[in-house]
Amino acid sequence: MVAGARILLETNSFPQVPQLPKPELPPLPTFPTLPKPELPQLPKPELPQLPKPELPQFPKPELPQLPKPELPQLPKPELPTLPKPELPTLPKPELPTVPHVPTLPKPEGLKLTEEPHVPELPKPELPPLPNFPTLPKPELPKLPEIPTLPHLPADLPKPTLPSIPTLPKDTPLPSLIPPHKTTLP
Repeated sequence: MVAGARILLETNSFPQVPQLPKPELPPLPTFPTLPKPELPQLPKPELPQLPKPELPQFPKPELPQLPKPELPQLPKPELPTLPKPELPTLPKPELPTVPHVPTLPKPEGLKLTEEPHVPELPKPELPPLPNFPTLPKPELPKLPEIPTLPHLPADLPKPTLPSIPTLPKDTPLPSLIPPHKTTLP
């Protein structure tokens, strides 16, 4: 069934729908272009110049100077000195002496706080542990002996380094940078 459906899809055996023609609209009517109306130029109206009004100058008003009012000096009030009040000395309060209270004898017939007798409880005993057999100690296999290293002598000859030849001090060393010109071209 799947193979049949695939064959139908691949063969394009669907009925083709005819394409409808695109509708064409009639052309729009053209309007004639009208000329732009021109307004006649009017002359600019000239306004007559009016004279500037002059304001009359008024004299500055002068305020009459009033004399400063003088307040009469009031006499300073003098407070009368009051005598310091003297507090009367109060007598020291004396506490009354407490009369001697006789000590009462202890009652012999009654025991005031007697602890009740608590019987001792027996100590709990644990059952003995079962005897486990003692296991022998495991024996480890012996490791093979490592061979001893050969003995090196303590006095080895010191290595000698080749000597570098020295250059004489007067020999110039070659330079990798070309010399600069000191004169302009």
